[in-house]
Amino acid sequence: MSAVERATGSYAEAFRQSVEQPEQFWLEAAEAVDWDVAPTRALDSSSAPMYRWYPDATMNTCRNALDRHVAAGRGEQAALIYDSAMLGTTRTYSYAQLLDEVSRFAGVLTAQGISAGDRVIVYMPMIPEAAVAMLACARIGAVHSVVFGGFAAAELAARIDDAEPKALVTASGGLEPGRTIEYLPMVERALGLTDKAPAVVIVKDRPSIPGTAADVAGWLDWDAEVAAAAPADCVSVAATDPLYILYTSGTTGKPKGVVRDNGGHAVALTWSMRNLYDIGAGQVMWTASDVGWVVGHSYIVYGPLLAGATTVMYEGKPVGTPDAGAFWRVVQDHQVRALFTAPTAIRAIRKEDPDAKELANYDISSLTTLFAAGERLDPDTYEWAGRVLGVPVVDHWWQTETGWAICANLRGLEPMPIKAGSPTVPVPGYRVEILDGEGAPVEAGTEGNIVIALPMPPGTLAGLWRDEDRYVRSYLSTFDGYYLTGDSGYIDEDGYVFVLGRSDDVINVAGHRLSTGSMEAVVAEHPEVAECAVIGIRDELKGQRPSGYVVLKSGSEIDPEQLRKDLVAMVRDQIGAVATFRDVTVVQALPKTRSGKILRKTMRQIADHDEYTVPSTIEDPAVLDALAKLLGPGA
Repeated sequence: MSAVERATGSYAEAFRQSVEQPEQFWLEAAEAVDWDVAPTRALDSSSAPMYRWYPDATMNTCRNALDRHVAAGRGEQAALIYDSAMLGTTRTYSYAQLLDEVSRFAGVLTAQGISAGDRVIVYMPMIPEAAVAMLACARIGAVHSVVFGGFAAAELAARIDDAEPKALVTASGGLEPGRTIEYLPMVERALGLTDKAPAVVIVKDRPSIPGTAADVAGWLDWDAEVAAAAPADCVSVAATDPLYILYTSGTTGKPKGVVRDNGGHAVALTWSMRNLYDIGAGQVMWTASDVGWVVGHSYIVYGPLLAGATTVMYEGKPVGTPDAGAFWRVVQDHQVRALFTAPTAIRAIRKEDPDAKELANYDISSLTTLFAAGERLDPDTYEWAGRVLGVPVVDHWWQTETGWAICANLRGLEPMPIKAGSPTVPVPGYRVEILDGEGAPVEAGTEGNIVIALPMPPGTLAGLWRDEDRYVRSYLSTFDGYYLTGDSGYIDEDGYVFVLGRSDDVINVAGHRLSTGSMEAVVAEHPEVAECAVIGIRDELKGQRPSGYVVLKSGSEIDPEQLRKDLVAMVRDQIGAVATFRDVTVVQALPKTRSGKILRKTMRQIADHDEYTVPSTIEDPAVLDALAKLLGPGA
């Protein structure tokens, strides 16, 4: 019986086999993928720590995502639903229609000389053509690198410098509440900043946004090229060949190009769709993220399509498009079974509509689970969402580098009791441990560095693009035999993992190492607090001290001094006087990345009056400006 067929078995048995018999476990999981040449072995350890999965196999990811479902007679099933709250329109692509679109755009790329191994930059908003471009690259064996639509020209240029693409695919722009973002001027500037500019630029015209391919001599119009193209067939590639490069911020300022392979990626995501998300063929999954992030790669585009499910691509916000009922409208309209979003989105909805009055306008009975990831799901937000939605709220934890969940409550394998604040247990294949600063294991309940024993499972990063030394230095050199997640936390007596925050969010107060994540969890419990961040700032006497920043719920009239007294008492009661938590600042909003992560490091630099740069990933620079005025010198 294969691992997929055994999906109703116990978590303990699946995890045990993945650890004790990984070769057998992952070869059985690979049976759910269509191979051109099937693997006879799962793992190649000969180049450790650069492990490779399914080294003797060949396949094509696009064929697994599209062609095989059409061949199985399910071509008329919905594959992708595009829902634009910005335009007030929806469009549904069947598997047969999406296959036709992808095949034709793959033909456009091949006509321009793009072939297996060539890189293609995709700089697109949340429109179907973004997914089409990604799948078309996969179809011909080209390596796509999606850059978040709207990133500044310098950031786009840095990624072009590193990937050295032969083509760049873009659109005239993106839509956000109250504004449009014109992409083409930024593309022009980026190409002027690099000596690695691609010869081919293809533009999808969006009539509501200024700018077309005709603006620059030699640029190609998407629609005209597709109309004239001959469809391209799938190209068989090695399972170990790269599928995509996805850049994540690096501490040196140079972005790190995380490389994902074809074979391991297809196996891992296919396994996760059934065992983790409990989604199968014909069911609807909506991941409310962006294709520019890893979540969008894994669970807007590839995961649902590999499973033969229906995926929703949403162009809009959780609030303001038009109101705090936007998410519930999408769930109702498309009969969404599983919704995956960042806790930030839930907090935004709660802040706008604390009593969930908008929810009464919609029928969300199709929804069975709300999944959250991207940042810590605080217990208060977890409890609110579970109460108003009436479905399990499942936190799970993963990273751009891993590509899929490290820890989760596996809804299709064996749902486990949920503990607020924990993403539950390690997913089969991930051997998660907690080590102290010297690399020694710690006792249950003791905080330390969260690490993953090597080798990690399929689907995790195969390395960094053309920089093996940096990969080893960044992730593998701190503790021999382990991947360093960069997060701190603990594992309790039941085996549940608790992620408290980045390791650099552990502060030293008068010699005591304290987690700001733990303090945030306490602050978030206050009934008037919608969102919060706690950072460590310099203190002449104690070295560092914690400082809290709080966004209040809509309509809150609590006196700031009373709030401060409440929070100081709560932290003292739950963490202790040693935390010396005294500073509380009420702010209108917290500065965040576009994926919803709070910019704690930048906040810390502002509070310490250090030099800082505005991160390229920032959602709203005005929020950071307001904080700088509040906390800056002379404030």
